[in-house]
Amino acid sequence: MSGAAAKLLDLLFPPKCVFCGKILSTGTEHLCPACQKDLPWLEGPAAEQKGEFFSLCASPLRYQDKVRDSIRRYKFQGRRGYHKAYGLLVAQCVHDHLAGKYDLITWVPLSEKRKKERGYDQAFLLASAAALELGDVAVETLRKGRDNAAQSGLEGEAERRANVLGVYQPVDPELVEGKRVLMIDDVVTTGSTLSECARMLRSMGAADVVCATLARAR
Repeated sequence: MSGAAAKLLDLLFPPKCVFCGKILSTGTEHLCPACQKDLPWLEGPAAEQKGEFFSLCASPLRYQDKVRDSIRRYKFQGRRGYHKAYGLLVAQCVHDHLAGKYDLITWVPLSEKRKKERGYDQAFLLASAAALELGDVAVETLRKGRDNAAQSGLEGEAERRANVLGVYQPVDPELVEGKRVLMIDDVVTTGSTLSECARMLRSMGAADVVCATLARAR
């Protein structure tokens, strides 16, 4: 796109903060200064959690208020363009907490039914944007074989674990064997989904699994 076309596009559709929706001033990208300052950022040990089958998960934000509303728009209201801003945040988090701990990048896949309804796989877009910022590419390692109930509608950890058990299938075990895998998703709550994906990756021969999500709910 030419510079003139880009300026015209900005006049017609001015870029807005992905979290609060305010029009961004010239030279500002993705986040307004207020959100940059006041979002519920997670730093240091608070940004990290351990889980079953994955050794570490890092997240830059807490899943609440404007962060929660933004992610819901991204997933359920077609705001697929948010993935660029989210990818920057996840990439920085990976750089800060997971540098040197992975050999390849992948994502938690969406079922074909859900992908057709939504029009895109939000975790794939997020992982691709983050990988690009990290000078890498995201590769497919798992597919979701059946459309289970949404984890967000389930309460207990045991119910969440049972809901995802056996729903993911390997794509190319040779790609994963002996590798340390970085798995990316939008939100982690109990860690049940990440744990099930990590279990499958380890059964494919992965040496280790670490995770990164945009936000953490607990």
